[in-house]
Amino acid sequence: MPDIASLLLASELLIGRGLAVLAAWALLNLVVSGYMVANADRRHEPYHFHSMNVGWGLVNAGLACWGILHLHFTAPVGLRLADLLQSQLVNENLFIFNTGLDAAYIMTGFYLQALARQPEQAHPTRLRGFGRSLWLQGGFLLVFDAVMWGLLHWQGQAWLPLMGT
Repeated sequence: MPDIASLLLASELLIGRGLAVLAAWALLNLVVSGYMVANADRRHEPYHFHSMNVGWGLVNAGLACWGILHLHFTAPVGLRLADLLQSQLVNENLFIFNTGLDAAYIMTGFYLQALARQPEQAHPTRLRGFGRSLWLQGGFLLVFDAVMWGLLHWQGQAWLPLMGT
């Protein structure tokens, strides 16, 4: 039977790598869209697209930092297999729930695009820019969260024989 501490560290390594990807995505958004929004005209769609991306970058950077700060580099004393499996299930559920949220972000992007086409809209360029940003951010996060869920699920399935099932 593998050491429970090594299983925990493998799980934490996987999550840590995922958080590094999220942090890189956040940094990319902050740098590229930060530069672009500083040079964009507020009256045009790219300004709103990039300003929304900067906002997403800040949120994603905060989430990545929070997650990295909560990683365990050593196993807690008295760690049991049941605790490890429960933690694994919580992480899987978090990523699968986020996948659903990501789909909602994408659909909200479509909604904003449709609203922008209404003739009575006062700020159609803002709606189009925000909608495009939701497509981009939601699309990336959908892939990210689905891949993370898949990797965690695969990892957790490999642990089931350890429970004697």
